[in-house]
Amino acid sequence: MIIALHYSKLRPVLNFSCLQQCVRTVTVSAATEKLQQTELKSFREIPGPSSLPIMGPFLHFMPGGSLHNINSTELTHKLYDIYGPIVRIDSMFSKDAIVLLYDAESAGIILRNENNMPIRISFKSLSYYRQKYKKSENDRTDRPTGLVSDHGELWKSFRSAVNPVLLQPKTIRLYSSALEEVATDMVERLRSLRDENNRIRGQFDQEMNLWSLESIGVVALGNRLNCFDSNLQDDSPVKRLIECVHQMFVLSNELDLKPSIWTYVSTPLFRKTMKMYEEQENLTKYFIKKALDDIKMNKSKSDDEKPVLEKLLDINEEYAYIMASDMLVAGVDTTSNTMSATLYLMAINQDKQQKLREEVMSKNGKRSYLRACIKEAMRILPVVSGNMRRTTKEYNILGYHIPENVDIAFAHQHLSMMEKYYPRPTEFIPERWLTNKSDPLYYGNAHPFANSPFGFGVRSCIGRRIAELEVETFLSKIVENFQVEWSGSSPRVEQTSINYFKGPFNFIFKDL
Repeated sequence: MIIALHYSKLRPVLNFSCLQQCVRTVTVSAATEKLQQTELKSFREIPGPSSLPIMGPFLHFMPGGSLHNINSTELTHKLYDIYGPIVRIDSMFSKDAIVLLYDAESAGIILRNENNMPIRISFKSLSYYRQKYKKSENDRTDRPTGLVSDHGELWKSFRSAVNPVLLQPKTIRLYSSALEEVATDMVERLRSLRDENNRIRGQFDQEMNLWSLESIGVVALGNRLNCFDSNLQDDSPVKRLIECVHQMFVLSNELDLKPSIWTYVSTPLFRKTMKMYEEQENLTKYFIKKALDDIKMNKSKSDDEKPVLEKLLDINEEYAYIMASDMLVAGVDTTSNTMSATLYLMAINQDKQQKLREEVMSKNGKRSYLRACIKEAMRILPVVSGNMRRTTKEYNILGYHIPENVDIAFAHQHLSMMEKYYPRPTEFIPERWLTNKSDPLYYGNAHPFANSPFGFGVRSCIGRRIAELEVETFLSKIVENFQVEWSGSSPRVEQTSINYFKGPFNFIFKDL
């Protein structure tokens, strides 16, 4: 089945013409032109900001431009308001052209059809570091580099090997006790950090990072990283790794998501980013080495008690090192910001918090409302704004033709806040995930591709089960021990490679 989007006639936002060596263009083959399609208007006839050769893309963001002084979240909304459910942003320098889709049905069509060995272009600078920058002459051409940077058969072999260890719910539940111990310790740490007004002294987001790193560390490596040590110095491996992870998302946002010439010229920002990736790699090696030493000293552990690193060592040593390293990186800022956003929504919805507390303290084991609260929080304040695929075939969607080898971004964050998919979208209503089908709020009435916090299909988030268990465990401990309140202005959400839940953090943690 072929679906459409005439790529050469899409609504252009940033139409960029430049020297051939500076622009990557997508051309439609003769075969593509033979596709049966309805005669469409030229993109020049579609209303929107005009673009001029060379300077066109930049004019939109300069003073007086239609997109000047606008943050990423607002930009996504404004593009939809101006152009509708499909928008094309033309290539600039090393940044490929991209099509934004604000239509759940269209997203589903492409995601389902790109689900064999899907290509998801992200973190280009990280891929460059792993595949070229640090590569030696003796490296094998088929050497795996990670689930983010690899594609094709190399990626498929890697993913197939680690799936049983990381995605089976029964396997992940084996880490419940260890994560509960971390959560209990973090609750005591929060209690000790409160001032006379029950506010947390210091940086709350840093505290959430310490919790998330300690949690993923105990799952991936099987030992405590001592993130809660009161004498932890800023130059300690723990603090340095947290800073590296943060810088990874910030710097990759500058290099990979914004126009940049780093693929042609070694810029200062590029060199800084390569140095940061190298430090991050060395730090994860430090923690993995310590874990391996512990594994050698504790070989009597049963299979159920083994950390992810040890389980993967039994399958493939190369995969084990890479996966453990990636878990320490990918499992920090993502989980900590999810936790902060969820706590905020619980704090400003006291009735929902009390309902959750009653479920948690009943000890009935079902925890259905707990999971509903987390799902609703990820719908309203997801940690990533959307999903992405590079097409491997042609599509006709919404009356336009898209050839293969085009990057498509699915605006799931925007879709999940649309009234037509989720009635009363701005309200925090966990019950929508539990109510029956006759209720207009029932989540099943929404299109299945309107909300996708962990991605879709074979390339969905490999750490989903771990992240869910971490947040469930910690949130349960929080509401069991504190009444969480919020005082003051609403928080900011800063959209980079991920969505950062920014301060000021006006949380109040009252003892029950």
